[in-house]
Amino acid sequence: MSYADSVKDLSPALTALRLLAVDFADLPAPTVRVSPICPAELSLSLHGDLGAFEPWRAALGIAREDIDFHTQGGGETWVLCATADYAGALVTLYAYGDVLRRTLTVVGGCNVA
Repeated sequence: MSYADSVKDLSPALTALRLLAVDFADLPAPTVRVSPICPAELSLSLHGDLGAFEPWRAALGIAREDIDFHTQGGGETWVLCATADYAGALVTLYAYGDVLRRTLTVVGGCNVA
């Protein structure tokens, strides 16, 4: 692992971000994380809308079978995660969303889902 001493050392991640911003400007805006600890890594996270993951997945060329799905927060939050090499950086894409719950409503003595 190489640490960044200057902004120039962050260029792999920042270059990938710049290209994504130009090439896919209409995609949903993610939370972006670049760290001097891992200067060649770019993290994109989408919160509250798992549907926003799909256009990003397609843009990054990530195969559906390469998506990791798990839960966190005691099973209350669904998490999608995938990685791709893009423009010289390792891009990790996350999406977080509330677990869908089926509600049961009683109407006139009958259960209605």
